Amino acid sequence: MHRNVRNGRIGWVRPARVVLDDDRGLLLWLAPGSPVANEVAADGRGMRAMPFTEWVGTSYRLALGRWNGPGLLKFLPTGAAHSVWWFRDARDGFSHWYVNLEEPGIRWDDGPVAGVDVVDQDLDVLVRPDRRWEWKDEEEFVERLAFPDDYWVADEKAVRVEGERVIVLAEAGAFPFDGTWCDFTPPAEWGVPDELPLGWDRPPVR
Repeated sequence: MHRNVRNGRIGWVRPARVVLDDDRGLLLWLAPGSPVANEVAADGRGMRAMPFTEWVGTSYRLALGRWNGPGLLKFLPTGAAHSVWWFRDARDGFSHWYVNLEEPGIRWDDGPVAGVDVVDQDLDVLVRPDRRWEWKDEEEFVERLAFPDDYWVADEKAVRVEGERVIVLAEAGAFPFDGTWCDFTPPAEWGVPDELPLGWDRPPVR
């Protein structure tokens, strides 16, 4: 279970298959159509559908749904404050990298179900195949920083420094922006789960 945590609450849950797990980090595959859960307000709207000042004053629930995006390969480097996602295009080929700035993941294992909990810090970096890059969701990041008592990001500078560090790697074409895994194709026998397993909503470890 790949899970995002906000102020001790589950923000989203995505089931993922472990592609590899070594000293470089954890590589996960999220299949199209996978069952997911997302935190929403009582009226069903997500956090991005309203001003943050409204979001922090509402009540929340977890809504079940399906991953309607492309298949995603996600790499969580060991100890790093980011993950890198490989997005795919309509023809299922590599489209671009997406650097998700986040607190380093903390793993948990309950036996039948295991997972990694991260804290998504909202600011991201989109890196194109030619290594051109741009910040993403910067307006949301700045908006939420104005609410220090409610926002889960405490150090704006640290988040930006991590993004800038990864940008240097991307511009240089260094791993993982060197073409590694860009041609990844999941084995045909990897199916899509029918539903989230029991224990997917266990209390966050963060």
